[in-house]
Amino acid sequence: MFYDTAKIFVKGGDGGNGCISFRREKYVPRGGPNGGDGGRGGDVVFVADEGLHTLVDFRYRAHFKAERGQHGRGSNMHGAGASDLIVRVPTGTVIKDAETEEILADLTDNGQRFIAAQGGRGGRGNARFLSNINRVPRLAEKGEPGQEGWLLLELKLLADVGLVGYPNAGKSTFLAACTAARPKIAGYPFTTLQPNLGVVKLDQESFVLADIPGLIEGAHKGAGLGQEFLRHLERTRVLIHVVDAAGTEGRDPVADYAQINTELALYDEQLAKLPQVVAANKMDLPEGEANLLRLEKAAAADGRRVFPISAITRHGLKEILYHVLDVISSLPIPEKTEELSEEVVYRLTEKEDGFNIRRQDGVFIIEGQELERLVAMTDFSQEQAVARFQRIITRMGVEKALVEAGAKAGSVVRIGRQELEYYPGFME
Repeated sequence: MFYDTAKIFVKGGDGGNGCISFRREKYVPRGGPNGGDGGRGGDVVFVADEGLHTLVDFRYRAHFKAERGQHGRGSNMHGAGASDLIVRVPTGTVIKDAETEEILADLTDNGQRFIAAQGGRGGRGNARFLSNINRVPRLAEKGEPGQEGWLLLELKLLADVGLVGYPNAGKSTFLAACTAARPKIAGYPFTTLQPNLGVVKLDQESFVLADIPGLIEGAHKGAGLGQEFLRHLERTRVLIHVVDAAGTEGRDPVADYAQINTELALYDEQLAKLPQVVAANKMDLPEGEANLLRLEKAAAADGRRVFPISAITRHGLKEILYHVLDVISSLPIPEKTEELSEEVVYRLTEKEDGFNIRRQDGVFIIEGQELERLVAMTDFSQEQAVARFQRIITRMGVEKALVEAGAKAGSVVRIGRQELEYYPGFME
């Protein structure tokens, strides 16, 4: 089954917790702290794989969570970092933020990598908090939570040439006659409900040909799933416009030709500007000859060439395919936008520095990346950790900002997922 869209949830692994431990040996009084740090959580990494051709696997699994890092231990033993979670997707996959639909990555090359959610860093053990002021630190950090969020995956086929046209124009028959692909072929509209790929081999040359389901009027607005189908043409370099020259469906071939080009332009002007070759199909029928001259005149006005063919008898296929190959050879080689050696990194939860306070249903909500990370990594069951937290937020000006926002003793304050009660000089 062919699936070209998916919505998934990704979460980087949490960091391991730091350890509270003290050296305990005979004849070594007051040995000092030796709690190790936690390990880093694993990243969720997408890798483009040219051996995959559909997003069907994501239909049965929508959550991808990397493992957390190991906790620190005594004797200054640090926890091991977790392995990255590798998620393989077909080449041509576009990854978007599910909320904003912002494009985060476009994996067009085999092996290209994209870090979708970074793992959290490990919490520091109590050995890290040893100082001249605090000789017996009884605090350690919790591991930082990994990044998380919902993503949209969209697959756009990677093909050199795309077949466009009305339903039942003969596109699938054309594909089957030119390649080893075996799409479903029948005499009713929308027989083809999913894109099909085939490789056209001509002497020592070849190119990839994509057959997408037929388009109808209003396709650019989604009519007949037009937007879902048109997406697969965005990466093609040349279009073969298959027209039913015999008008077997009772339509006018010239009007069909004009309408399809209108839909292409309304969806994406770049599609309408692609080199286009017109295949006047079904010329084995008497009506084909009667409409050929009109179609050639309409195409010539757009600077396009018409090839009379019959996909079912294979008449004229060699001429049009060699012409398309010449067109492809004359086009410049697409430039690479990214070096494959570089990994794309997207921080799902990245926020600007500082913090802001807003009030909702009587609760003071404080937002800020640094502050939320501090809360997530503070163990509020440790007295020294709470005191450290209080010192930091006072230094950051959080308490002063709360008072200015109208907070009073007993007010509920939410930072990240933690709810605290505010009291002047102390928040617990």
